[in-house]
Amino acid sequence: MEGCFAIQAGREIRVVVDANQINDDSAMKVARDIAKKIEEEMTYPGEIKVTLLREVRCVEYAR
Repeated sequence: MEGCFAIQAGREIRVVVDANQINDDSAMKVARDIAKKIEEEMTYPGEIKVTLLREVRCVEYAR
């Protein structure tokens, strides 16, 4: 997926994706897949929250 990035903040991972490349149903699946991958490959106490944000940016310039 192009144009996405992830940010870790303590026990939360936020993944920001382009809303034009992924729909709501796919977003839930991707978040679940990331959480499962973390469970399988890492050891950690407690839980880690995975938040996926579909982002639309609107930029306009006043000149």
